[in-house]
Amino acid sequence: MTARNRLPPWHEEIRLANGRQVLIRPIRPADAEPLRAAFALLEPDEVRQRFLYAKPELSPETASRLTQPNPKSEFVLVAAEPLTPGDALVGAVARAAILPGTRQAEFHILVSHYVAGMGLGRHLMRRLVRWAKGKRLERLYGDVLEENEPMLALAKSLGFQRESIDTPGMVRVSLELKRAATPEPTPGMTLG
Repeated sequence: MTARNRLPPWHEEIRLANGRQVLIRPIRPADAEPLRAAFALLEPDEVRQRFLYAKPELSPETASRLTQPNPKSEFVLVAAEPLTPGDALVGAVARAAILPGTRQAEFHILVSHYVAGMGLGRHLMRRLVRWAKGKRLERLYGDVLEENEPMLALAKSLGFQRESIDTPGMVRVSLELKRAATPEPTPGMTLG
């Protein structure tokens, strides 16, 4: 019997449409500095769509907090080079956090323009949905700028519904998890 090359839970290697190999994995504390370095490579509009305003940098405190999620209530995945955490460039981050006292979680996804449009956002969103279902949550939602058409189209294609909120220029997309069925891609698949 031959030994199989198995990856730890929530780890998977995928090849993007541009041929680049990335490793989807949980975030690690060692990713803090590479995240800060990658943040400087983002375009101002990418930052504004995620943080709602242009930030010049990701502070060490924010990077540290993001890379050390509470395993009981938060889940953070990165799409990174298949190198050791701390050495790997991070191209995308997806986070879901359970709201205290509820059965719902809020998500955030940031995909760099270097790997945008290759199915990575869809892949990461499916992973967040899978995690939320595993936690037996009832709802997953995120607030998105009305002008962020790619994210709104992605959410719609995955069954998320649009809701109005009181924040001008924003729309909430939410997925009721009890009836949601997101097909899982086959392991080792190529995105694109």
